[in-house]
Amino acid sequence: MNPYQPKSLPLKNIDWDQLIDLMGKANRYIARYDGLLQSVINPDVLLSPLRTQEAVLSSKIEGTQATLEEVLEYEADEHADDYIKGDIFEVLNYRIALKQGRDSMKERPLTLNTIKKMHAVLMWGVRGDSKDPGNFRRIQNFIGSPGSTIENARFVPPSVPVMLEALDNWEKYIHIEDKDVLVQLAIVHAQFEIIHPFLDGNGRMGRILIPLFLYHKEIIQEPVFYLSDYLESHRSDYYDALKEITDSGHWTNWIRFFLNAIVVQAEKNIKKTREIINLYETVKREIVDSTHSQFAIQCLDSLFIQPIFSSRNFEKNSNIPRSSVARLLSTLVDNGIIAIAQKGAGRRPTTYAFRRLLKIVNQ
Repeated sequence: MNPYQPKSLPLKNIDWDQLIDLMGKANRYIARYDGLLQSVINPDVLLSPLRTQEAVLSSKIEGTQATLEEVLEYEADEHADDYIKGDIFEVLNYRIALKQGRDSMKERPLTLNTIKKMHAVLMWGVRGDSKDPGNFRRIQNFIGSPGSTIENARFVPPSVPVMLEALDNWEKYIHIEDKDVLVQLAIVHAQFEIIHPFLDGNGRMGRILIPLFLYHKEIIQEPVFYLSDYLESHRSDYYDALKEITDSGHWTNWIRFFLNAIVVQAEKNIKKTREIINLYETVKREIVDSTHSQFAIQCLDSLFIQPIFSSRNFEKNSNIPRSSVARLLSTLVDNGIIAIAQKGAGRRPTTYAFRRLLKIVNQ
């Protein structure tokens, strides 16, 4: 099979008439979601669990098995069974890479250089860390089932010289204004996966770019629009729609699939974000009434930043003096605001869970 020759961007043959219904709807839903985001006083606190859930689901598409709870439990006491530890590290790296991308974009726009730095973080110390993390590939790669060769591969990405040219074209494209920004995002994501510029981690890297592109285009105020929930639950449709581009050169089905994903996911994100905001207000009253503490808000924020935690995490996240931590946690347990997830034993600390938040995030 010969290496694929990607189309130059912007695409010349988009059938806009086939997209108009979903374009309007997707843009309305994103605008509604962004309006809601703008009303969130402290998105870093309130939306922190959604960021971790995105990292879990995007990694799951690539075959990891770790759940949100397992990742949070590991962060609480740094203990996990060996068989799941590698998966947990992949999830944590994803979250760090996403944050690093966002932080660097506060200083400069999205570039290939930013992407390479994020990729180095994504692959650090996990599967694929021997495959030249942080650098675009210097050799031909291919996609196929285990044991397959380039001859019977499912897909052979562009050769290295063509890849470098396509990446340069892709980077220029993300900085222009196409007719519709969400159609542009669908193209940006697909073209990145088609170019397949890294030896490993292309899928996750391409999905990290979804919220970052929307942030880069100032469509959302915070890069917290995550699509992996939808893509994971429609995994075969996701891959089939991408494959149709490389098999036949037709982009319409892929773009429609992607716009529909935005509509469905935006609706879900709006519902979840509203429920999280409401929970925050409800639990704020509960904590103030039950603890009568000057540290009530610090206490509340800590539960949202890390909904499974030990007293040590709680103290660090909240900056509450150690002398007050035990009493506050005891009061929160007695009032049913949090529950003991696992009693401490030996050197392992007691871990606590804020289950009402976990229930919303896991929906």
